Amino acid sequence: MITEHRRRAYLNAMQVATWLPRVALPFAAPSNPELLALAPEVPLEDAPRPVADVVPDAPATESRPAATSVRAKIEIPRPGSTPRPVAQPEPEAAAEPEAAPAKVETLPPPRFSLQLLRAGNCLLLVELPTGEPFQSRDPAYLLLKDLLRAAGLPDSPQILGEPVRWPLLSRGNMDQGPDAARDFVQGFVGMRVEELGDCACLWLVGLPAVRFAGEADATAFNRELQVEGLGAAWALPGLELLMDEPERKGELWQAMRRVMRRWKSTE
Repeated sequence: MITEHRRRAYLNAMQVATWLPRVALPFAAPSNPELLALAPEVPLEDAPRPVADVVPDAPATESRPAATSVRAKIEIPRPGSTPRPVAQPEPEAAAEPEAAPAKVETLPPPRFSLQLLRAGNCLLLVELPTGEPFQSRDPAYLLLKDLLRAAGLPDSPQILGEPVRWPLLSRGNMDQGPDAARDFVQGFVGMRVEELGDCACLWLVGLPAVRFAGEADATAFNRELQVEGLGAAWALPGLELLMDEPERKGELWQAMRRVMRRWKSTE
């Protein structure tokens, strides 16, 4: 029989682990003291505890989160209250809103005074520089008489009616803008042209007469115009402008020589 040392050496060479109990097992034969003396020492904490002493550890109490999930607030309708409509999502391609109609700008009424006269077979729509009817000694009226003599027409023109003053009314909501003034002046002069019957030429003296009867501007001075409903017309600078700028009289005289054929040919 081999000794215990040699037996354990053989077992170790064959890589056979030898297990020995470190404590007395119940109902087991007593261990050989020689074997226990040869067993390596094991730290106390690594030694297995008796079965009776093994008590399963109590499971750790899981801590529940203190914060709870926030629930969506449900609005409960009250008696007599109207439930709020649920907002519908807007479509991606929403129709463009219709453009608001452009606000029509109201222009202030123009201010002028015009006098209609007759000289031979011509009618004269003349701007009144002072806004009042002509007086026999007014410088503007004397200049007008000189123009009529140079044109070969009677130098004592006949006044037809009262001056046309615009605006017609100082108050009220009636439209008295430029378009209304043009319609009124053209209608007034048109009736006189029909009454005269053989109007050879209509003199438009001054910017208001040219603008609201001839539908032109200052660039038409000394030119002939053809106005619908009024016939042939001749645009002249205003009498006050001719007095302030005498150099304009030369251009006026040259234009008059071209236009005179209208009333000279009908005499």
